Amino acid sequence: MKREYMIEPCTGMRIRVKKGSVITVTDVCGGQVADLFAETDGDASEFISPGVTIDVNGSLGLKIGDTVYSNRYRPMLRVIADDVGVHDLIHPCCRKEMYDLFYGNGEGHPNCLDNINGCLGRKYDIITPVNLFMNTAISPDGTLTVARPLSGAGDSIVFRAEEDIVIGVAACSVSESECNGGECTPIAVAVEE
Repeated sequence: MKREYMIEPCTGMRIRVKKGSVITVTDVCGGQVADLFAETDGDASEFISPGVTIDVNGSLGLKIGDTVYSNRYRPMLRVIADDVGVHDLIHPCCRKEMYDLFYGNGEGHPNCLDNINGCLGRKYDIITPVNLFMNTAISPDGTLTVARPLSGAGDSIVFRAEEDIVIGVAACSVSESECNGGECTPIAVAVEE
């Protein structure tokens, strides 16, 4: 069975996924970041951890065959296909305070923290997701630069669920920088059991 979802710009969606299912996240128009967060189904205290993922994989990036781990060092997702190969494991979800600090416009601005918390029914103070398609360049001196995503229209990344999970996916709300190429667009998700 295949289920298909469209996440409109600047919104989020909750999707329950069974172990062994294939999850395809597609950048519909190109140049759009998708914030992907996941909890173990039935135990929200176990959730996706980019920090653990970096530790175990020994890499700041993701490639085909890599595993995304939980905060308990257990596999949650495995990358089985990827059209782009550039994703971010460093940045937290955008939030009101970030918009206030960088752009002076946080009040009422849609943001990924609120969108993921809202769709999951949680109140995480901070969420560090896997920022799919986000293009963060790291210079030799450690300086970070967020550049326009390399994903084109229809490009996708495909995961296999290693546990029963609940995912929260947000179509990132940043239009003020190159993060989403200056314009927020939809993200498509397909789950095949």
